[in-house]
Amino acid sequence: MFYAIPLDSKPDWRNPPWMTVLLILVNMAVFWGPQRTEDTAEQKATAFYARSVLPALELPAFLDHLDAERVPQAAALRRAYQAGHKGPVLDAMEHDTAFMSRLRAGGVVSAAHAQHAEWQADRARYERLRPAPFTDRWAQDFRPDAPARPVTWLTAAFLHGSTGHLVGNMVFLFMFGFTLELAMGRTAYLGAYLLGALGAGAMAAWAYGGQRGIGLGASGAVSALMAMYAVHYRLRRVRFFYQLFFYFNYARLPALVLLPAWIAQELLQHAAGRQGVGYMTHLGGLLTGAAVMGAWLLAHRARGAGAADAPPAQGQDDGHTAQVENARRLTGALEFDRACAAWRRAAALRPQDAATLKAWFHLARGWPDRDDFHHAARAIFRLRPHDSGTVALQHATYRTYVDLAMPAVRIPPDDMVRLAQRFCQAHQWEDVEQLCRALLAAAPTHPQLADTLCRCANGLLQVGQQVRARRWLPHLQRLAPDDAATRALA
Repeated sequence: MFYAIPLDSKPDWRNPPWMTVLLILVNMAVFWGPQRTEDTAEQKATAFYARSVLPALELPAFLDHLDAERVPQAAALRRAYQAGHKGPVLDAMEHDTAFMSRLRAGGVVSAAHAQHAEWQADRARYERLRPAPFTDRWAQDFRPDAPARPVTWLTAAFLHGSTGHLVGNMVFLFMFGFTLELAMGRTAYLGAYLLGALGAGAMAAWAYGGQRGIGLGASGAVSALMAMYAVHYRLRRVRFFYQLFFYFNYARLPALVLLPAWIAQELLQHAAGRQGVGYMTHLGGLLTGAAVMGAWLLAHRARGAGAADAPPAQGQDDGHTAQVENARRLTGALEFDRACAAWRRAAALRPQDAATLKAWFHLARGWPDRDDFHHAARAIFRLRPHDSGTVALQHATYRTYVDLAMPAVRIPPDDMVRLAQRFCQAHQWEDVEQLCRALLAAAPTHPQLADTLCRCANGLLQVGQQVRARRWLPHLQRLAPDDAATRALA
């Protein structure tokens, strides 16, 4: 058994991983809601079944049916029955459509049987006690005669078989999920997670179809996150804790090394024939996650490279064109670190070229904990033009930067002032107020603080947001007591 858990990253609760938290809450709500309700009703029905005449009349006939059909699990179920463990036999019987159809039609306990009337009454009561199916309905069905239901490739990823099963999956979902959510953005991360669940479910349907039983659990989707983590950080050396059977230790290796180790583990476990764990489901998640992250990185870098359609240099070439071409070539070759350095050099040559800065930022956002991401964002914040296109670029960059920046947002006070005043023109009031609060905390004596707060309050008043504007009155009375906005609010 091999486990590897990355230790370098930790969540920043100033920018919470809300989508990861939401996925965990959905899984918990499904398990503690409809699944737990169903389980409670099933326990009552099973308790009645155990004290009725049904086990003695039905279970031996079911075991004979398995022997006749040469089902691989027949011997193990017969041993469980002989040892007094009737629960697994009953569960297997309930999932055998052919046998249950014959049983309910009177083909197992016939009308000529001495206990037929008693069996019929107990069977009818047991059927009434059983809850409407929920888990079986939305889990993957691997019976030979089960109809194809691709929707369960996705829905099964939100079901779990026990509290331990749920907790284990949710721990790994959080450890890998929060890092990827911050790196990819919430929407792309959610889409990648769902695609991982679908890929894992498709592999499970192919590998286990016709072998009986059901498939459920988030482990396939979580495996996809693990592969996405490895592919996203590739050669970046990460510190992780690992356990190999009874040996455990810490190591610092390139993240991509973990992917073949995880794949090998699933293949070996599957080859060993261990029952009860969907190793091929995990493998499907790993392969899907690696493919999804590879496609996302390529598309992401291509958008960044295509954004830099810089104008030709005037007069003598300053080297900018060569740097842009080099950055595009390196991006196409997937040498992202060197490509980022090339964009940085191009931006240094033309610090007011919006297209170059945008390309640099788009590439650097894949590593939101590195200096390039912070420097590229600040370079865009310092663009001088006041046209609507520049302000829109600055606002989009600001939102992305605030969402992803690690370990924390780093915006100097002068840039806060510039952005707050420009966002006032764009009527982005929530971001204006956010910047004003940050400016009050970071630079309470900044020379343009009073003017920035006045613009914020005036703008809110003009759009009819008197209540929000009035919240700034104490600061305005202290910093700008004679301003028109202060007098209007007072």
